[in-house]
Amino acid sequence: MEIDPLIFRLSIFILSIFVGYYVVWSVTPSLHTPLMSVTNAISSVIIVGAIIAGLSGNSDTIFSTSTIFGFLAIALAAINIFGGFLVTQRMLAMYKKKKKDKK
Repeated sequence: MEIDPLIFRLSIFILSIFVGYYVVWSVTPSLHTPLMSVTNAISSVIIVGAIIAGLSGNSDTIFSTSTIFGFLAIALAAINIFGGFLVTQRMLAMYKKKKKDKK
């Protein structure tokens, strides 16, 4: 008896959702900032690959499939990087000592 490849891939995808959820929510706040920095580094590699994919088509057609997907990958990775830097900045601000007013 064979398992349909679609069902097999769908079950792996659903399991990865559960594993990812529990991994992300079990991270302590002190480890969150370094993990966010690694995520930003991965997203920058995605942008480089998306630029290569976006420029790999013919110059005759502007809106080829690779160009459209390359642009979407660049846009989504840029949003991810920008959001990651905001979250990292916010997390680092939590560890700064607050200045006391001296009067």
